[in-house]
Amino acid sequence: MQGGKQVAPAPWRARAPPWQPDREAQRAPGPSCTASPTEGTAVADSNKGVVYTGPGNVEVQDLDYPKLELPEQNRKLEHGAILKVVATNICGSDQHMVRGRTTAPAGQTLGHEITGEVVELGRDVEFIKVGDLVSVPFNIACGRCRNCKERNTNVCENVNPARAGAAYGYVDMGGWKGGQARYVTVPYADWNLLKFPDKDQAMAKIQDLAMLSDIFPTGYHGAVSAGVTTGSTVYVAGAGPVGLACATSCHLLGAAVVIVGDMNADRLRQAASFGCETVDLSATDDLRGALQQILGGSGEVDSAVDCVGFEARGHGKEGSQGEAPATVLNSIMDITRAAGKLGIPGLYVTGDPGAVDEPAKVGSLSIRIGLGWAKAHSLVTGQCPVMRYNRELMTAILHDKVQIAKNVNATVIPLDRAPQGYQDFDKGAARKYVIDPHGMVA
Repeated sequence: MQGGKQVAPAPWRARAPPWQPDREAQRAPGPSCTASPTEGTAVADSNKGVVYTGPGNVEVQDLDYPKLELPEQNRKLEHGAILKVVATNICGSDQHMVRGRTTAPAGQTLGHEITGEVVELGRDVEFIKVGDLVSVPFNIACGRCRNCKERNTNVCENVNPARAGAAYGYVDMGGWKGGQARYVTVPYADWNLLKFPDKDQAMAKIQDLAMLSDIFPTGYHGAVSAGVTTGSTVYVAGAGPVGLACATSCHLLGAAVVIVGDMNADRLRQAASFGCETVDLSATDDLRGALQQILGGSGEVDSAVDCVGFEARGHGKEGSQGEAPATVLNSIMDITRAAGKLGIPGLYVTGDPGAVDEPAKVGSLSIRIGLGWAKAHSLVTGQCPVMRYNRELMTAILHDKVQIAKNVNATVIPLDRAPQGYQDFDKGAARKYVIDPHGMVA
């Protein structure tokens, strides 16, 4: 029940009918106990997680054990579950907060990429069971509102009082606790959780499956939004983890040529390692000319994807002059053919205290919309609706059609090394850091 006085269960609920499993038998022993995924025994445990403490700083701190409630919204979560976190990733979106480039307050818990085992269920959960190994979409969604029913789970109308859309451990996204922790609460468990069909098979591929909560669907969404298909030529701006996931997705969708641009040599080498062409943007002011050398002709591509976002820097000499938040958007309009499509999974915000000018502080950028209009471009913005893609991508992973962990250079670290992981990632490490809170990820 959400808010208000909780009503005691009616007497008929005390015993499950023969067609319905006994929910009491499926619950964990209590809020401080969990079932071990390897031994099936109950053990007492505590919670720790990653907390933003101020610009440039994160700490691993003791946290309260999760409850099936959301105090910030005065909501009970009998439809929710508590997970033992098996894997949780550091995301570039987290870095924006840690750099002080959002309005995130000190004390903000972090982490929205979660894979875990169910250890406790709310009264109203029917189909998810204790012991299930699941992927958690970073979008929190109710499954009941118009947007959810239209598969736009990225802008659910019921999980954030401030605006449409919510996420775990992120500023202005509904007050939900972050998942870079040992345990976490997930609402609307039957709707949100993607159960892996075979736990042993899933654990054997856990580094790949850990990418299903955000990075892989986000990269795939960028490619799909840009119309990537068999024989496409594609330019992906940015060789960070999302850009690498997007490039992987372009190959999966059948692109003929996938070109990745970045200014980080290590990340460009990572892109080249699985068949991408690369452009070193630190060495050229002429992106169109660089594409001509690869493609011939006009140097235009069929599709382009912005996997950089609002902290973009200029190309070549411009790069040394600091940030240019609209440069990627303008460059992809320039190099995409008339009637081509643009995907924009790169993050843009409505509040940026560290922006280069006053308009950019409220998300107002100098975009050449006239150029895009003249070329009849189509573009898609916004967070990825993960549930639109995660089941199919899971199947592709389980059947060895894609090796996303290898392509993004997944690197496993324990929870107590998360602060160092943030520092290394911020320095440009060509890695996707996977936090392993319980020592379960090989």
